[in-house]
Amino acid sequence: MQNVETAAEIFTKYGEFIYTIIRFKVGNDGLADDLFQNFFLSLVNSPPPPAIKNIKGYLYKAILNDIIDNARHVERYNSLMENYAEHSRHHNNEVSADDRLLNLEEIKKMIDYIDKKLEYNEARAINLRFKDDMKIKDVAERLGVNGATAWRYISKGLNDVRRFLRRS
Repeated sequence: MQNVETAAEIFTKYGEFIYTIIRFKVGNDGLADDLFQNFFLSLVNSPPPPAIKNIKGYLYKAILNDIIDNARHVERYNSLMENYAEHSRHHNNEVSADDRLLNLEEIKKMIDYIDKKLEYNEARAINLRFKDDMKIKDVAERLGVNGATAWRYISKGLNDVRRFLRRS
């Protein structure tokens, strides 16, 4: 509980400074908001040592480290998704004509379901990713969120679509 209180005190006193640095470094409001929230959690998990004399300097370095960690995470994630997509494309080329027809029927059901039943952000993310054949990073950019958030929209939406297909 002490860590949460310490992080809350820091954010009360230096929140504007923290947000300004993050916003300046990433240049995207959606991503800045996500990183700002993540930075609070980072401070809860690892509060500054009590002996810090220059708290703004400490916060500045911690912010940069969090931004770099986030960029690496997104890069790794995008790389994994691109590898998966490449594997899927290769595998899809081996599908028979009958299977393709069945897949087209399922796709029509999914598109109808996506447009009618899913939350707006989930439907938009799925359509951008699969209908417009965008990469996750491009979907995230179009939605104004980070790659992890775009992936969550897509993942949750696809899970809902799978449940729908199992029922029909």
